[in-house]
Amino acid sequence: MSEALLQAAAEVIGNDTAITIAGQYGNFELNVMMPLIAYNLLESVRLLANAVNVFTDRCVAGIEADRRVCESQIEKSLMLCTALVPRLGYDKSAELAKEAYKAGKTIRQIVLEKKLIPEKELARLLNVENLSAGE
Repeated sequence: MSEALLQAAAEVIGNDTAITIAGQYGNFELNVMMPLIAYNLLESVRLLANAVNVFTDRCVAGIEADRRVCESQIEKSLMLCTALVPRLGYDKSAELAKEAYKAGKTIRQIVLEKKLIPEKELARLLNVENLSAGE
């Protein structure tokens, strides 16, 4: 399926090149290439619309995220150390991220082992829903 999407994208790139070249032949706002420009532009819109609709119907529809796996990946992410910067400072947070990476542990595990932040406060700081909401 992705091959069909790639083919449509290649065709659109070709149309874009033709449109760009045709646009160079305009004199005094009178471009004899206007039919080519209009045709290729409309063809590209049609191709992309159809390709995306087919891709959506045959590949994307029905896909559901596995919440457990997503939460596990977020917990393992070293980016969580950025949530600790206001509390611990940049240097200490970066140091914790490096240590977690080397030890194959999570940021949460390292912080709790070192007793840097109480568990309840750490849970609040590393609450991904709050982080993504900008709180």
